[in-house]
This record gives sequence, C-alpha cells and structure tokens, in this order.
Amino acid sequence: MGKASGQARPFLKWAGGKGGLLPQLRRYYPPDAGRLRRYVEPFVGSGAVFFDLVARTDLNLEDIVLLDRNPVLIAAYRVLQQDPEPVIAILEDWQARYWEADTSARRDLYYAIRAAFNAGLHVPGQEVLSTARLIFLNRTGFNGLFRVNRRGEFNVPPGRYGHPRILDAANLRAVHRVLQGVTLLSGDFRQTLTFLNAESWVYCDPPYRPLGATAAFTAYAADAFGEEEQRALASWARAAATRGTRVMISNSDPRNNDPTDRFFENLYAGFVISRIQARRTINARADRRGPITELVITSYYPSGGEPLPGRNPQPAVPASRSLVRP
Repeated sequence: MGKASGQARPFLKWAGGKGGLLPQLRRYYPPDAGRLRRYVEPFVGSGAVFFDLVARTDLNLEDIVLLDRNPVLIAAYRVLQQDPEPVIAILEDWQARYWEADTSARRDLYYAIRAAFNAGLHVPGQEVLSTARLIFLNRTGFNGLFRVNRRGEFNVPPGRYGHPRILDAANLRAVHRVLQGVTLLSGDFRQTLTFLNAESWVYCDPPYRPLGATAAFTAYAADAFGEEEQRALASWARAAATRGTRVMISNSDPRNNDPTDRFFENLYAGFVISRIQARRTINARADRRGPITELVITSYYPSGGEPLPGRNPQPAVPASRSLVRP
C-alpha cells in the first residue's frame, strides 16, 4: 500500500475526528515510517489518519489492521469494503427525498430511519441497510454525533440543515478501493497486540479522558471508557513499545482545566509527551467550542514535534530504538 490508492476521505463525521488536526499530527508520525510494514489503529473511528496514510506515496505498508469497539461502525467499513453500490443507491433515494421535503417531513423521515436503524442493529442481513442508515443519520443528525443510550440505541435528535450532502458516491467508491486487503476487527483494543512487532506502527485515538465533570463525551459505544481503561491502554502501549512498535497516542490535555493534573505524565512515564492546538467541537453551545491543547504521546522522538518542556531533555535517539523499557 505504498502507492496512492485514491483520495478517500472519512465517510462519517465523528466525535474527536482528526481530519482538522492532520497538518499537526503528521509532524509526529514516526521518522522512519517509510520502512515500517504494518499499520494498526485500534480506535479507528472515522479513520482520518488511516485515510491520510493510504494517500501517501512515501510509505510501504503491506498490512493494515483497523479495529473499533463499535461493532456498527466496523460493520459499515466491511460493507463498503465489499461493495458500496447498494449503499449508494439507497442514499441517492433518501437524499432526494430529504432535499424535497419540508421541515416537518424531514423530521418524520429522520425519525423513521432512526427507528429502523435501532430495530435493525445486529440483525443478520441488515448490514447494507444499517450502513446506509448510519451515514444518513450521521449527515442529518445534530452536530454529526454518534451517541447511544445504555441500551445501545442511537438517540441523536435531527439537525437543522438546508441541503446537506448525504451522498458522496465518489468518496464511498474511493473508500472501497483503499479498504481492499485491510483487516477489519471489532472489539477490545488489547486484541491488536498480537499484530505488533518491530516493523509496526500503531496510532491510538481512544475516547478522551474528560477535562471536567460536564465535559465527558465518551459515548462512542454503549460502554464507557473511564480511567481504568485509560490505565489499561497505557499498559498495553508499554507492552507494544517494548516489542519495538512505534506507538503514537492522542488524548486530552488536563492542563486545559487543571495545571497541576499530571495524570498522563505519570501514566506514560518514559514516553515523549507533546502538545498540539485543537478546538472543542462537541458542545451544544457554540461559545464553548474554543481553542484548547491536546496531547500527542509517542514511544519515539518525533522528527517535527515539540516535546513537553522539561520532559525529555536528552538528545533524540534513533527511531528504531524504543524509549520505553519494560
């Protein structure tokens, strides 16, 4: 997969999606990325980093593994990997109906598709329809959220749009092309450890640790991702790094709310911790979607990044040598 396979982009809007941060994140890719053969992403979400990598011509990835704990999301990737045309045909019809409808009829259509989506979850034979419903709801729901209740039911209300682009047929076909040969898995991130070795690169974009009591948005799947899971991820990352795998992780920066909070500095002792500029985007109030910083945590010295001041004063080591020890 070292050659560009088409300019595919994420086919879903996703909480915490990294599309807008790619110019900064690229500075933290492994300096020796061109010699790595396997890429693993255990929290793929909308896949912004994955789609960025497969469009590059300077990489020689022979094996890609994408995983997410949201089975509906991975099912959608699998449907598009196999054949996007049935999804395109369904969305073409729904987009025309949505565009032609008045506000009341749009709400009725939205709620009908949402009810069918929830009723069809995990029903054999519903994968194509579920994928089309997911894309429709994502493009017409409030803020492009994917949120579920404790029963695992999608419960996002409709958004207010003029003529949203529900169908992007060219992109769905491009997504289909770049997914050929990709291993798609659903479940816990820990299962990807068996894929990792000294020629692997892993990028983790887990549900972020909340910055405050009202900031928690970790409902990517029905089960929460709390501090116990953050610690388990750090332990997994350390195990991966000791295998020689290049580990790169994004997470929230506690300093946005509490300058004394050293949760991640303590958790990832021995890793390089850097900061990038971001914006809050998941908030009902526009005035609370302001600039913040996020952490980028790596098991190597990135070639273009700025490490956290005072954390790693020693000179950089070759990327082939992990900074992390057992």
